[in-house]
This record gives sequence, C-alpha cells and structure tokens, in this order.
Amino acid sequence: MPAIEAIGLERTFDGDIKAVAGVDLEVADGEIYAFLGPNGAGKTTMVRMLTTLLRPTGGSASVAGYDVVADAAGVRRAIGVALQEAALDPLMTGRELIRLQATLHGLNRQAGREKADALLERVDLVDAADRQVGTYSGGMRRRLDLASALVHEPKVLFLDEPTTGLDPVSRRTIWEEVEQLNREGTTVFLTTQYLEEADQLANRVGIIDYGRIVAEDTPARLKTGVGHPRLEIRLLDDGAERAQGIVAQFGKPLPRKDGAVLVELERGAAQVAPVVRALDEAGLKVESLDLVEPTLDDVFLEKTGHHLEPDEPETGEVE
Repeated sequence: MPAIEAIGLERTFDGDIKAVAGVDLEVADGEIYAFLGPNGAGKTTMVRMLTTLLRPTGGSASVAGYDVVADAAGVRRAIGVALQEAALDPLMTGRELIRLQATLHGLNRQAGREKADALLERVDLVDAADRQVGTYSGGMRRRLDLASALVHEPKVLFLDEPTTGLDPVSRRTIWEEVEQLNREGTTVFLTTQYLEEADQLANRVGIIDYGRIVAEDTPARLKTGVGHPRLEIRLLDDGAERAQGIVAQFGKPLPRKDGAVLVELERGAAQVAPVVRALDEAGLKVESLDLVEPTLDDVFLEKTGHHLEPDEPETGEVE
C-alpha cells in the first residue's frame, strides 16, 4: 500500500479557479518525494488537502491507508506536519511548546518530558530550550516546528517549503535532519521551490505548474531526459565557425551562447579530451572549457516554458 495516493485530486476556489487540477500521485512507503514548483503552482494547496486541512473539491486521496475525507482523524494520527508559516507561540519556551504537543498527543507528564528533551537535542536546540520562541531565529523556529511534528513518531511527514527564507547553513541543517528521519523509516513529502533541495533530498520529484504535474521521475532520469552534458568552449581567436564544424564530429552542436561554441556530448567528460585535441590540431586555441550537466531547471524550462525563480532567502540570520 502506498504511503500517499491521490487520484484526480482537485481543489477549486471561487467557483472556477483550479489551484490543483486533477493530480494523480503515488508515494511509496519510505520514500522522500519532492513537489517542485514556483509560488502559486498549487504545492501548498496539495499539502493542505493531503493533511486534511482543506477539503478536496474533486478526486480522492489517502495517506497511510486512511481516506483524507472519510477518515480524516486516522490521517491526522499517522502524520506530522510542518507548514511554511509555523504557528508557534512566541511567549512559550521551546521546551514548553514540545511538552504541550506531547500532552496533546496523549503522552503522560514524564513521557512528555523525556520526549521533549530527546527532540530538543535532536534538532540542536538544547541551549535555547528555555528561551521564549519569540527570540529564536528563522532557522531555529523551523527546527522547533520540525521537532513538534515528530512528537508522536509519525509514519508520514509533510514539510511545506521547510527552508524558504533560510540561509545556506540553516538550510543544510534541515536537509540533514530530513535525511536522517528518512533513514529511520519516515516517509517524507516536501514541497520546495529550490532546485538544489529537490535534487539533494528526493528519491523522486514531481514538477507542478498551474496545478498540474508536468513531469515526475527520479532527479537523475528527469535530467537525462532533457539531454546529455554540454561542453561550452571559448576560443582565444575568431574561429567559432570552424570550431562548430569540428565539434559536430563528437556530438550534437547547439546554438552558440555569448560567443561560446556548444556541443552536446553523449559520454560527457570522457569526450572532452578528444574534442580539445581536434581543435588544437586545427590550429584553434581554447581559452576555457566548461562541461555543464543538465539541471532540474532545464527540465522545468522544457516542461513549462519558463525558468523556476525562487524567492531570495533572507541573509544575516543569527542563531
């Protein structure tokens, strides 16, 4: 049984605005699945439906074997959720907040204390545990929200843009925790607008645009599907026309870019040396070479017709 399954899932607002337009989805038990797309693509709406916070207007979905409409209570018992905007009381301390979550999930006082201590250590907030949450940085609040979502040891964890607005160090810390949770058996469904995040974390990626999945596969296969690595060659003299004819012997020539000669190489790095030798033998001097692997942005561009441009993260965050 899949950890998450959706069939023709839809959500319409104001009568005719389809935020999610008939999504079919299957996430295997123990998988990290990333929903990649820009703001407004339908990512958060999808998460809200799968976590029973928003009722679908069409189709069906189940999480951990429970129908999101018919057995919403069963879904809630099985999942952990960390939304993009964490609803954390700024006047409570981190320790108080985790203990409160433990009480809400039915743990007795002693068990709640032990769980809070363990989770605060896990997300590296022991030193800040007795400070008010209002004094926490953005990265610390995200880690605390993640800890709160883990109190009842959920089978499936939903993370809605868990690192948006965080600096690179905080983002990396969240990634490491997500990977560790997955190694321990937790299925993770995350939404993101960061290409690197999807590439780094996900077993499979679904690219969503205007409420529809336009591509879905492993990151590696998605990238391979849009082409092979390309070699960008800059010459010391004006020989671009001749160079294009020479590189065509080794792969598919591509349109020149900012004066550089481009060729797609099926075997990637293994073909670079022969290309350089052929250019040298023709009397063409190479100034620089750059072997560029296909990226998820290339996939996104091919499938949607536009680049994915995430919001810029905040800088100068102090933890």
